[in-house]
Formats: sequence, C-alpha cells, structure tokens
Amino acid sequence: MQMLMPEPQIFVERTLALIKPDVVDKEEEIEDFILRSGFLIVQKRKLQLSPEQCSNFYADQYGKMYFPNLTAYMSSGPLIAMVLARHNAVSYWKQLLGPSNSIRARRTHPHSLRAIYGTDELRNALHGSLSIYSAEREIRFMFPEVILEPIPTGQRARDYLNLYVKPTLLAGLTALSKEKPADPMTWLADWLIEHNPNKPRIQHQNTEEEHH
Repeated sequence: MQMLMPEPQIFVERTLALIKPDVVDKEEEIEDFILRSGFLIVQKRKLQLSPEQCSNFYADQYGKMYFPNLTAYMSSGPLIAMVLARHNAVSYWKQLLGPSNSIRARRTHPHSLRAIYGTDELRNALHGSLSIYSAEREIRFMFPEVILEPIPTGQRARDYLNLYVKPTLLAGLTALSKEKPADPMTWLADWLIEHNPNKPRIQHQNTEEEHH
C-alpha cells in the first residue's frame, strides 16, 4: 500500500504588534528583542490614531467600563504598528507579551515584555493579536495597503519553494563549500540573511500621518 506523503506547506504566520504611546521611546530596544526572538518585521509605521479610530480598532471591547480610558490612552500620542512574521507568530508573540495586566505579569511572568515595560492593566505597553483571525483584521486596519494572501499548500507551496527558496539555498551552500568556515552553520545563516532576495523592508512613515 502506497504511503500518502503530507502536502508541503510554508508555515509562516503574521501578527500585529503595537508599541503603545507611553513606551514609544523604548522602540529601539523592543524591536531588538523582537528580532532576537526570531521574528521578521514585515511592515512598520509610526502614526497617531484619533479617539474614533481607537474606538473602531477596539470595537469588540465597546461597552466595558475601561473602554473610554482605553481609547483616550491609545490616542494620547504616537504609537508604533508592526506586522511580525514567523512560525506560530500569534501564539509566540502573546507568550512574549505575558498577561494583559502588567502588575500581574510582574508576579507571574517577570521576564515578559508587559512586566518589563507596562505600568498597570490599562497601560500595558504593548498589544498583540489574540488569534489568526483578529491578526488579519488588525493588520488590515493598521496597514490597509497590505495584501494578505493565503499560505500556499500543495503544488503552490512546491512552486514557491522551487522559485524563491531553493535557488538562494543552493547559492548559499555553494558559497559555503568554497569558503569552508570554521562554524558553517552560523556562516550560512548570516549569508542567507544578507542575500535574502525577499528581505522585507521596514517602512517608516511620518508621525503625523493618520490612518484612513
């Protein structure tokens, strides 16, 4: 009986991350932590939302006691919006963030980002999408120009690998065999990062730009 091989897939998820207004000055060190945690910053923008835009973004929390304070806080100054990508991006980013209440996070998850940068339950420094579905909605909200294509499977995945991955990997392995470095794994990893033909660009936009 012939064994059925699983269809190849490209496991890359995207999630939305927000650096909230009160910790925008920590942008550089937070981004460094994000990159060291295995994420790619696919898109990035700095913007300031109006209270109405914040209300629309947090529409699922409308009617809760803290909602007016939340929209006032989120519209109080510029914020940084980023699209992060990696395997299991949504769940891994939530894990790095820790509990939504920063006071609780300092007790239970002292090394989480909200424990380090947050103040209390409302001012918890950073936002992360709760699910793949909410990530798609929130990314479209902050980056309306982004096209979110479905993750390739089957023949589309094979075509993608043949077109974009294998040629670069072959070139890297060829360069590795010529160079013969002492630490081939690290050398190849650095080479692939430097020669990635699809390397995402971090987009910077004006602080005063408003989301439409």
